[in-house]
Amino acid sequence: ARTAPAAPAVAAPAAAGELPAAAPAPPRTLPERVREHARTRPDETAVVTAYPDHETALTWRELAAEVDRAAALLLRLGVAPGERVAYQLPNQAEFVVMTLAALRIGAVCCPVMPFFREREVGFALRRSGARVLLLAETYRGRRPAEELAGLPAEDTARLEHVLVLSDSEESARLPGTDGAFRFHDWHAALAAGEADAARLDARTPEPTALAQLLFTSGTSGEPKGALHRGDVLARAAAAEIRQLGLDDSDVVWVPSPLAHQTGFLYGMWLALELGVRQVLQAEWDAKRALSVLREHRATFVQASTPFLSDLVQVVEGSGQAPPVLRVFVAAGTAIPRSLAERASRVMGTAVCGAFGTTETCLATLSTPADAPAARWGTDGRALDGVRLRVVDDAGRVRPPGVEGNFEIRTPTAFAGYLDRPDLTADAFTEDGWYRTGDLATLDADGYLSITGRVKDVINRGGEKVPVSEIEQLLHAHPAVAEAALVAMPDERLGERVCAFVAVREGDRLDFPSMQRYLDQGRVARHYWPERLEVVDSLPRNAAGKVQKFVLRDRARSLAPQRGRRVETEQEKVGGA
Repeated sequence: ARTAPAAPAVAAPAAAGELPAAAPAPPRTLPERVREHARTRPDETAVVTAYPDHETALTWRELAAEVDRAAALLLRLGVAPGERVAYQLPNQAEFVVMTLAALRIGAVCCPVMPFFREREVGFALRRSGARVLLLAETYRGRRPAEELAGLPAEDTARLEHVLVLSDSEESARLPGTDGAFRFHDWHAALAAGEADAARLDARTPEPTALAQLLFTSGTSGEPKGALHRGDVLARAAAAEIRQLGLDDSDVVWVPSPLAHQTGFLYGMWLALELGVRQVLQAEWDAKRALSVLREHRATFVQASTPFLSDLVQVVEGSGQAPPVLRVFVAAGTAIPRSLAERASRVMGTAVCGAFGTTETCLATLSTPADAPAARWGTDGRALDGVRLRVVDDAGRVRPPGVEGNFEIRTPTAFAGYLDRPDLTADAFTEDGWYRTGDLATLDADGYLSITGRVKDVINRGGEKVPVSEIEQLLHAHPAVAEAALVAMPDERLGERVCAFVAVREGDRLDFPSMQRYLDQGRVARHYWPERLEVVDSLPRNAAGKVQKFVLRDRARSLAPQRGRRVETEQEKVGGA
């Protein structure tokens, strides 16, 4: 039997014992909740995967059985309690199964965004130390398993088993390996052994065990691995359920990537807690989404603004609205007022603003009962147990309506950053408040409005772009003297990426050349700049620091031209 990996080095938030009162930890883990649903409603539909041209479905009984089979497979592969299990899958039932299987035996879920390529996947494997990885045989014309086989040895040094999910139940096409790790066909591996319920039950973890490792986007340096406990995630889902009055009559639609906290927690996990049907959108297509919403009579969704924008456009064009879509929580990017008004008018859906981070889960949320201007004109009010404050640089609380640094104190805070107690400590004030890095105001009624950023962040359709990493990569180009990335406003995605580059004397760099360079670097297309501006030099202050506010002003003036833009893979999935 394998021993558990060393406990990750994290530092608890200051004054953690003084966090606001919150609901007690749930008495059951999420897999226990699923087994309860399998007993009480065995033949009701639990998970639907809506592919572009067909659907699959699992009942609660079938889901529980699949989870036990997958959990038994993980045990046969020697997965120990607390060990990180990685998986890179689009929105499909196997993602749900793998999540529950890992949690069933006390392992830590480490989902990886499906659009990540070798550069990002290699980092996640190296930092997580995962021995087991599940990935799709094909994804949008790529072959992730073959990409994996080409990774540097240091990225896969701890990897032992790669499970490949074929496009059908026929055997996957497995690449060869040099013996560093083994490839297995997912379906064949599942069928190779039986699930021993007693052995699985003996591995049931405590609700307070670590459950999730999510890597942040690395906007200010190397991506950080945020760790969450199972009871904290359950508490976060329960807070949204209470705030919105969701119940077992709801149907949850999940177009957001399950590997992102929005889809993982406020789509999949929330539906499993409620015991209701979740409808997974395997690939983003607004027309397909509308048919899915109509067929399954979905009532709730949380997703970034581009999903809402695309859906509204299709509804307006077809004259057909989702019949019972009651609540659309738009998180990740600001909601344009005109879009919220259109959505309310053409779909009859309450569009609610919200604010959250990977580290804190949702902190604020408006409700359908709020006045329209507050519902989608702000980022909502604090959820149960959450406290908010806006302070100046000295830590003094600002009066209502006055901008300052936005901080959160919450019972849904993360356990810490993987192996980085220093960064964990830096994320909190001495008295235990999480520093969001955002500027905001709080009005007299407690409604939050995010007004700006302290951190250097580009938020593209709800996905944070790793600014520092891409800048460093561009700096390494032989023709580049210096480079800086800034946000360029965009009506659909909120922001796109504009690169300002000064080239070396006698050299040149054009947009296609930059694309080829980033492609050779195996960088996810979602992170490629969509505009290149070649300049003589970057503006700097007296201390030599790049004045990004000057570049952002230039980017704003360039945005309407939409010139030299590439349709990236993210464009095709609605900013997910």
